[in-house]
Amino acid sequence: MGPREVAGRAGDAVRRRRWRSVLPECPEVTGARFTAVLPAGTIAAVPPDAAKRLVADADRLMAGHGGYFGVDRDDLAAPDWSYDPRTGRRAPWGHAFDVPYRDEDAVGDIKQIWELSRHQYLTVLAAAYALTGDERYAERVAAHLRSWWAVNAPLRGVHWTSGIELGIRLLSWVWIRRLLDGWPGAAGLFEGNPVALRQIWHHQRWLAAFPSRGSSANNHVIAEAAGQTAAACAFGWFPASARWRADALRSLERQLRSNTFGSGLNRELATEYHGLVLELGLAAVAEADGAGVPVPASVREVLLRMTDALAAVLDGRLRPPRQGDADDGHGLVLDGADTDRWASLLATGDAVFGRLAWWPAVTGTDVRTPLLAALIRPYAGNGTAPAVSRPARRPAHFADAGMTILRGPAGIWCRCDGGPHGFLSIAAHAHADALSVEVRHDGVDVLADPGTYCYHGQPEWRRYFRSTLGHNTLRLDGADQSVSGGPFLWTRGARSRVLVADPSGDSGDSGGGTARWCAEHDGYGRSVHRRRVELTAASRELRVVDEVRGPRRAAQLAFHLGPAITAELVGNRAALTWTRDGEDRSAVLDLPGDLSWRAHRGESDPPLGWYSAGFGRKEPATTLIGTGFTGGAQGFTTVLTFHD
Repeated sequence: MGPREVAGRAGDAVRRRRWRSVLPECPEVTGARFTAVLPAGTIAAVPPDAAKRLVADADRLMAGHGGYFGVDRDDLAAPDWSYDPRTGRRAPWGHAFDVPYRDEDAVGDIKQIWELSRHQYLTVLAAAYALTGDERYAERVAAHLRSWWAVNAPLRGVHWTSGIELGIRLLSWVWIRRLLDGWPGAAGLFEGNPVALRQIWHHQRWLAAFPSRGSSANNHVIAEAAGQTAAACAFGWFPASARWRADALRSLERQLRSNTFGSGLNRELATEYHGLVLELGLAAVAEADGAGVPVPASVREVLLRMTDALAAVLDGRLRPPRQGDADDGHGLVLDGADTDRWASLLATGDAVFGRLAWWPAVTGTDVRTPLLAALIRPYAGNGTAPAVSRPARRPAHFADAGMTILRGPAGIWCRCDGGPHGFLSIAAHAHADALSVEVRHDGVDVLADPGTYCYHGQPEWRRYFRSTLGHNTLRLDGADQSVSGGPFLWTRGARSRVLVADPSGDSGDSGGGTARWCAEHDGYGRSVHRRRVELTAASRELRVVDEVRGPRRAAQLAFHLGPAITAELVGNRAALTWTRDGEDRSAVLDLPGDLSWRAHRGESDPPLGWYSAGFGRKEPATTLIGTGFTGGAQGFTTVLTFHD
């Protein structure tokens, strides 16, 4: 932390001590009205299949069933707001500033406890009411909100410890009130309810007082600003509402710019957080536009660049890279679980900004897009069009982010990583994955990024999934390229630089040729790891060459296969097979012969051979590890050949 951040955190500590002694009363609110309603006809514009998926999810929730981070729950009809179903623990009661929420032994799995209290399952129930008019959904929402407010008084308990949780919860409350607007009890639940007013006011007061700072000013601060913007626009009933709104919009504008590369990719280099930030930004703009509050032009410009960048990096099945941390976090949930998140974001981008000719086609539907589009002012006209040049062709190399996408026939997609090690001084959501590659065939993970799996409470698994050995790259002397100081802290990061990025051989754009990429990093001191990747369209061959300049060192080269891949390893050749849409597919992976190769699958001591499709979930997958020494004149050459 720099001096400014240290001073800010010291001020926070003083403020916390002062807040312990006095809890101010919410100002009296009289005559409050909720006017941030959806325009007439909006609900009727929701596609029927999207509505059907959402209502099916809502009915499961009404029956008490849901699932979070790999844990199925059947207690959602009357949830215990402090209970962690994974460990069976309950978070302790007490002043929020005393709750040790990072200590799983004392609190439980904090992600499990927090997730339900983001109230995004209640936005699903509220949307089901708006779509069907069935008051059972509205009554359940009201009962759960009253329950939550009763047992989570301001500054008491685990749900008042983290700003991102308060920000997302406020955004959910705004949409719950909006979607319940036709229900006779809506006003009595919110603006006519002193308990609700007190909660809303204290949430906004907390966010205004304790913003994420400095080394922590990543997606958290954007969630805080988005939630504060939404609440101050839609619930602008308090004396401080105008100030909170103006401050939040200034913060949103500043933090969106600082969190986003000029290319449009998120600086955390963790793709799921790109999606989270984009969702939050669009939701905040919707609230400001709906309230007639001017939005800085740069906010729309950043969101436009983020949308175009997302469209550019998706594979042929609309799957994004699996880079960096991922915790299944969403900014605004208005859809059933089977709705494709990335297709939904592109659909919203199309409705708000207009799609470009090279964007991938979106065939699915969603509920959220027509609702947001009804509030956000049109891209063209009214002075809202961002003054930004959009790419005429699909970008494939993002120099500032160090990401290059190589594409070949039959949906071959390869991400090459030569970018910075995360964002800000702690690089909280980075992995030690310099020069790693991720390869897919028609959307199937062939050489996979194993994912994230967990954050707190399982340190050996956290270390594995963010380690160098846990990625498709080279490890020297049994050490990571970057040095970890904790589950969300890196004390030294490998510095990478891209030497060659020529994706012009991309058959998707030019019809053939060889696409090339080369980069190196300095994470191993006197030894420099350099990697070359070539994708030849005609032969459907991906060639990876690893070279190490420096003293002779022990080496481990890892290739992680996706969970759908069956591998038969004989010597230094692995025959790969899988099925896609009922068709058998195959490839051959020729591995460097000067390394000794072994296949690992589902090992736990230490962890090796795993794939995490989502937070809290893992499954065995084959990992091929080659062991030997550096120093060969030709380096290590790996060739992956796809068959017709």
